[in-house]
Amino acid sequence: MAISNFDETEVGQSLWQDAKQRLRKNKLAIFGLTVLLVIGLACLLAPWITPYGYEEQNLGLGATAPSWQHWMGTDNLGRDLLTRVLYGGRVSITVGLIATGVALLVGVTWGAIAGYIGGRTDAIMMRIVDIIYALPFMIFIVLLMVIFGRSLLLLFLAIGLVEWLTMARIVRGQVQSLKQLEFVEAARSMGLSQWTIIRRHIIPNAIGPVIVYTTLTIPNVMLLEAFLSFLGLGIQAPQSSWGLLISAGVETMEEYPWLLIFPGVTLSLVLFSLNFLGDGLRDALDVRASKD
Repeated sequence: MAISNFDETEVGQSLWQDAKQRLRKNKLAIFGLTVLLVIGLACLLAPWITPYGYEEQNLGLGATAPSWQHWMGTDNLGRDLLTRVLYGGRVSITVGLIATGVALLVGVTWGAIAGYIGGRTDAIMMRIVDIIYALPFMIFIVLLMVIFGRSLLLLFLAIGLVEWLTMARIVRGQVQSLKQLEFVEAARSMGLSQWTIIRRHIIPNAIGPVIVYTTLTIPNVMLLEAFLSFLGLGIQAPQSSWGLLISAGVETMEEYPWLLIFPGVTLSLVLFSLNFLGDGLRDALDVRASKD
């Protein structure tokens, strides 16, 4: 008597499940994610990792090379460099995440509305993007500093309000290709409002490229913060950030090279890891790759 196997069905995988599997196979992406988690947790748990305060000075000690007491050495004011790197990482990572969040909020909304409505609205909105693109970034930052003064919140907003421009263009292109598909036509036929269609149907289906670009925006934002701090326009003492520490290390790199090496290596590790993760996500979310 033959036994049928009708109950043995092949279970399909969603795009996200397939992407997760392919991401796990990407060793560089997993390495990048691991490094980011380790450094992020170390910055978060800084008070439990190092016994020193980031403003605690020991003028009698001065700048000393790495030792068992001070794993990354101390600066010319006798402050523990490991402590300042960890606390500085809090600021740099926070700037990266919040400024990228601002760029996401403004860019995704702007690009989705322009791409979906189209016509004159699209033309006007994208010309505004072109005009802001044409403004020199440094002049924009300096003007904000002059008008509103220096503050950490202003730095978040200033960087975020520049980085959203590319995000808007990416989302606009995705939306223009999505709005002609059948599921959007079905939503229109059901009488849903334009904003509901954009929020519930368009943006969720354009989220793949947005996620990839987000992982590439965070290192750009962190580099901008480091550059501004290096020029004296970003984080101000006694606060610390990786950019500010690198700026201080450059001034004394011949006498005390560790003051430049450790913050520079830490920032480079984070930037490389974010780029590895971004490349891995791009490959994992590639629909054409999922069909291979």
